[in-house]
Amino acid sequence: MVDSRRDAQAPDDRSTLSVVALSLAASPCPNDTFVFHALVHGLIPGTPPVDLTFADVDVTNTAAERGEFDLVKVSYAALPWLLDDYDLLPTGGALGRGCGPLVLARDAGQRLTGATVAVPGDRTTAYLLFRLWAAETPARIEVVPFHEIMPGVAAGRFDAGLVIHEARFTYQRHGLVSLADLGEWWEADTGLPIPLGAILAKKETVDPAAATEWIRTSVSMAWANPDASRDFILANAQEMEPEVVQRHIDLYVNEYTLDLGRDGLAAVDALLQRSAAAGLTPQVKPFI
Repeated sequence: MVDSRRDAQAPDDRSTLSVVALSLAASPCPNDTFVFHALVHGLIPGTPPVDLTFADVDVTNTAAERGEFDLVKVSYAALPWLLDDYDLLPTGGALGRGCGPLVLARDAGQRLTGATVAVPGDRTTAYLLFRLWAAETPARIEVVPFHEIMPGVAAGRFDAGLVIHEARFTYQRHGLVSLADLGEWWEADTGLPIPLGAILAKKETVDPAAATEWIRTSVSMAWANPDASRDFILANAQEMEPEVVQRHIDLYVNEYTLDLGRDGLAAVDALLQRSAAAGLTPQVKPFI
């Protein structure tokens, strides 16, 4: 097995074994804990030890800009600022169908002109999709931690909120309605799956081929024995009940998690080329 780190004395040789732990940053969401359980618990022979940090995606996007982690889960929307230092891995991320961000409000008649909209990060894929979709421009965007968005909209702190992940299953509990499903809009407009979260490997320290193999093995092990990761997932699921946790995993861990494939890469290209054409992100070289 190729080691994850380059030897300090031989920067171009990635085959030298090292005992230095691999740093990984991901969210505590069930899809990430499901995907990475085997890797972070040392269940895959030949892998290095892994130091896991949990953080919201807005935090990991910013941390990746500073090069803080060897492996990091980020928003696809953040890639144009990160690809000089990181490689995109074709496994472990969140991309699929029927799993797009929602725009929520208290009232189905809520208009976005002049509204205050809470978003989970200014370089998140959710916010980029929102900007590509919105015909109206909100007066104010507020970046807030994801877990504060739905309660904040329900309490009137925000007029609307942009949400992801398990909010698809729970927003009605907050008395909220969906103004738009940006995943449905994206799929209808492009015919492609929705690229949400990417896994990146730091070029200076990680062999992308080796990391891809480790993560694919971790995903396969999770599917083969889902009970093995259950306690780890529930312990970090931010008080989600088991039924919501399972729906979350079923939706976000799919064929594209194992391998992006041509359709997955086409979806990434469509997002980034459209956003660059709209002047929202820097231009990047297509992946296919």
